[in-house]
Amino acid sequence: MADETSSTGADDTEHYFSADPSVPFKRAPVRAEVWGHDLSLTSGSGVFAQGRLDVGTAILFRETDPPSTARRVLDLGCGYGVIGLAIAKAVPEAVVTAVDVNERAVLLAGDNAAALGVSARYTAATPDQVPQEATYDEIWSNPPIRIGKPALHALLLRWLPRLAPGGRAVMVVGKNLGADSLQRWLGEQGWPTERVGGAKGFRVLETRRAAVDLAHGAT
Repeated sequence: MADETSSTGADDTEHYFSADPSVPFKRAPVRAEVWGHDLSLTSGSGVFAQGRLDVGTAILFRETDPPSTARRVLDLGCGYGVIGLAIAKAVPEAVVTAVDVNERAVLLAGDNAAALGVSARYTAATPDQVPQEATYDEIWSNPPIRIGKPALHALLLRWLPRLAPGGRAVMVVGKNLGADSLQRWLGEQGWPTERVGGAKGFRVLETRRAAVDLAHGAT
């Protein structure tokens, strides 16, 4: 793995709240080895985890295998794109949509896809640019916990219904940031969620949608 240093600063905070961050835009390289693939990426100021692979995402990769059977994948809160790009490299059949409210993140993720040669199967967009009818076999995310519970819950309830029947969501959440309470809340909302891995104070959670879905209605 690349640098896994954990830090929380102005860039991280602004990532969660700003569609167009006000800090000057400075690019920074990031290198990561994920699922046997070397990724040379570019991050930037005003985007989560500038210049590094954050600890939570590193643990997500370490504790999971790539989604070998998924063909439509959503990277929710993509940042500079590392999760969705790792999936696109590891699963040549996968078509990835990467979503972030941060316009810089969308720009960087698209640039990184081009640099890795996966642009034909990878689209970075803001939420409103994603077709409402789009559904996904899997959703992967290091979700923006620091936006607060109400906003986080609204975010998940917006996108989890996009899972196709039988689909799943895979998320990494810090225990001290409410991973266990989030797991319980998801279950209470009709989204059964279990812990499938974890390390260094992080939980890897898997939420599944029933193959025959009566609880959540149409996607």
